[in-house]
Parts: sequence; structure tokens; C-alpha cells
Amino acid sequence: MTAPGGRAVSAPLLGHGEEPTVFELSAPGRRAASFRTTGVPEWSAEELIPADELRSEPPALAEVSERDLVAHMTRLSHRQYSVDLGAYPLGSCTMKYNPKVCDEAAALEGFANVHPATPASHAQGWLELLWGLAHALCEVTGMGRATLQPPAGAAGELTGLLIMRAWHQAQGRSPGKVLIPDSAHGTNPASVSLAGYQTVSVESDERGLVSPDVLRKYLDGDVAGMMLTNPNTLGLFEERIVEVGRLVHDAGGLLYYDGANLNAIMGITKPAVMGFDIVHLNLHKTFAVPHGGGGPGAGPVAVTTELSEFLPGPLVARADDGTFYWEQPARSIGRTHGWHGNALALVRAWAYILSNGSEGLRQVSEAAVLNANWLLSRLRGTYAVPYGSPPMHETVVSTKDAPGTNGQLRALDVAKRLLEKGFHAPTVYFPLVVAEALMIEPTETESPETIAALADALLEIAREGAEVAALAPTTTPVGRVDEARAARRLVLTWDAARAEGPGVSAPA
Repeated sequence: MTAPGGRAVSAPLLGHGEEPTVFELSAPGRRAASFRTTGVPEWSAEELIPADELRSEPPALAEVSERDLVAHMTRLSHRQYSVDLGAYPLGSCTMKYNPKVCDEAAALEGFANVHPATPASHAQGWLELLWGLAHALCEVTGMGRATLQPPAGAAGELTGLLIMRAWHQAQGRSPGKVLIPDSAHGTNPASVSLAGYQTVSVESDERGLVSPDVLRKYLDGDVAGMMLTNPNTLGLFEERIVEVGRLVHDAGGLLYYDGANLNAIMGITKPAVMGFDIVHLNLHKTFAVPHGGGGPGAGPVAVTTELSEFLPGPLVARADDGTFYWEQPARSIGRTHGWHGNALALVRAWAYILSNGSEGLRQVSEAAVLNANWLLSRLRGTYAVPYGSPPMHETVVSTKDAPGTNGQLRALDVAKRLLEKGFHAPTVYFPLVVAEALMIEPTETESPETIAALADALLEIAREGAEVAALAPTTTPVGRVDEARAARRLVLTWDAARAEGPGVSAPA
């Protein structure tokens, strides 16, 4: 079908082929909606906006009919992959399915329609939820008290490091370094730098773990603390974590737990047992808060009782009569987010915890670990396994020197070919300490049938050989893109694409 001034659109675009941008569908005078008369007088721009603020020309917005706009957005939606469509095994990111009951809880009128400035006396239900969630997170981690303010894991990292700094200052100290393993999450060194510390990388041993013998070389009076996760980013449990914690504490530092991998240990052990002082938790990884797309996420921070006076405030407290109120920690580092964090994300997490209970959370971790190990057992012998210890919730394999690939298969090509098999690609080339890495996390939410199908697809890709994978994807709506060029030259708007000139694709 073709309309005057607009671009021809045909049914095949539902599946494959080039999708026009909304600007290419535009034709002068078209509108996507009309509104009934409201009775409100019409005002001209000149009457409402100062003359020096008016545009000399109207903005170059697309003009499309409602029918074309809906069809355009629907075609784009059919090209998207999501956790509701199928397995999304991004290692470390924990892109698992989120139960819809959690969304339903967050949509309840009593939660969704309450203004954050409502006085505590009129929002007792909200305060009880926040108090209950904070206490549950402390129970899971073994910590003394928690703040729910940080809106994401990275924000939680920064909050924890600022608490670390405030504690040292209260001791009259100002150390300048924070240690992190060489397999750490990419956000860790960034957060350390943002908090004003110098990042010092500690190399892993031949087993992929932190060695106390190696760690001793880096410990001196200028170390504020050490930041790591357990199990670590290779999916391996730090077996000597108690000794690591003792060494850091003996040097005058604090031990910080990156909670990205908490979903491997819930109900089995706790960061407090391992010797950690500060914990951030990714509710959007472990506790069924939707993940990706820019949020909203949630990254609460829990600390030992000794550090609780430094938490961001206000915090919810419970009076002797059972009512709830806001209180400010004595030496608070100040707010880290407006109001009370991403509150409806917190409702989802609380609903998830209540629906599972303590035994259910343990089963979540047990299933996540079982799924990862079963997947690895299927891949071992075809893909290389860089470290011999059993993994926890995620597994890392490599195409480099892999027995079943003749050493020619690249991790990137496996990821591209996997798209044609109906699966989202796993994380590739991370952790950086593993060459040609595939980091796969099936999570506890995938069935044995799905994991078996994923394993079959990965084994089939290896059998097909590097030549086939190097051409992939050829059956998806968009073929292989140049990620390196895209990262260096972001073209995010129609105007920017036109300015780049021919040969640059505009966003749809």
C-alpha cells in the first residue's frame, strides 16, 4: 500500500526486510489522534510563551496517521526478544522470568496512587511494606540494617563505598585504595573511581579464585576495603572467603559484597557469615523486579549494625505500639535518591519474597545452581571449560581450544548463530580473564526442556563449524551489525542520521 507523501509499506515487513522510520512514513497533515472538545479556551503560543523563547520554525516532527503509527510500532514489537518470549541466558545479568503476580501487586491502587510526600501517619501500609522488605533483606544477608533508596545496582555500589569512606573518616583515617579481583563486574572499578578511590586489581589464581597469599601483597595501611562477589563473576565460590575477610579486616579495611550473584546462595549461606560488612542487592536480578531497558531497578544496601548510623536516610522504624515512622541515622551520608527509591520496584520484590518464603528462596538458589551445572555437563567436551571447579548459578565456557570446534569458532559467531536457533545470546567476552568466553546463566526459571534445547543448539552450532556461524544471522529481520562502529559512533536520532550522510542507518 502506498499513500501520497508516505513510503510504501507491505505485509512482508511483519517478518523481515527493512522497516521504514516513522519519518519516512510521514505525510503532511496526518494526525495519529483527535480529541473531543474540552471546553477549555484555545490559547496561541504567542500568548503563553515569551517571544524570545518561541521557535522560528515548528519542530520537524513526523506526521502519521494512527493506523500507520500502530502498524509501525506493532511491527517493531514483533522484532523484539524478551524474557517473556524465551530463554535469555545473559551470564551475570540474571535476566530471568518475573512472575506476573509481582506486577499485579505493584499495580494495586493502594500502592500505585499514594503520593511519596504523604505523611507517615497516612501511609502506614507503605511504611510497613518498606520496613518488612528491609528486614527480609537483612535476614537473607545477615546484615543489621538496610536502606532501600538506591535505584540500581551501580547506585548501590556507590552508596556502599560512600558509607565505607564515611566510616573511615569517623575513625580519623583517609585511605585511598580499594581492591577488586581481576574478574570483577565492570561497574566495580567505575564505582570505586566515582567514590574517589584508586582501583587496585588483584589477580586470580589458577583456579579463578582470590588467593590469600596473593592478596597479602596488596594489603597496606592505604587500603579502604575490598569489593567482590561470592560466588565470583566466573560463577565459582570463593572457598577461602573467610580468610580473605580476616586479612582485609586486619589491614583496617572493610569487605564489600557485590550482590549480583546473591541468587546462588539464598538460604544456604549469608554474606555476614563470610565476613562482609557492606552488601548491595540487585532486586532486578534476584527478586523479580524487571531488568533492562534502563530500569527502574533497585539496589538496596545492607550493612552491619556498626555501620548502620551512616546509611542514607530517612529509614523506616517501628515504634513500640506497632506504628511506623521515619528516622534519620545519626551520621547519615545523605540521600542517594529522591523520596524513597523506586518504590513500585520494591513492591515487586516484597511480593516475590512473600510468595516464596524462606524455604522457597532456598529452592530458587538450589534450582539456579542445578540448572547451570546440568548445562555445563552437556557442553563439557565440546566447549572448553577454563576452570575445573563446579560452577554455581552460571557457567563460563570458551570456544578457544575447544575440543569440538577445532579452535576456529569465535564466541561472537556462536552468539549470532544462537539468535537463529530461537535463543537470546549469552554474555560474550566476559569475564575478561577468559579468552573467547561464553557466560551463560539459565537461572532457576527455565525448565529442563528449555535448558536441554539451549544445550542442543550450542552443540549443533559447534558441529556446523565456524564457516556457518561466521555468516550468522541471516534469517533475522536485521543481519549482522558492526557493534564496534556503533559503540564509537552513536546515531540515535533521525536528524543525526541525516547529518551523517548516506550509508548510515537511521533509528526506526
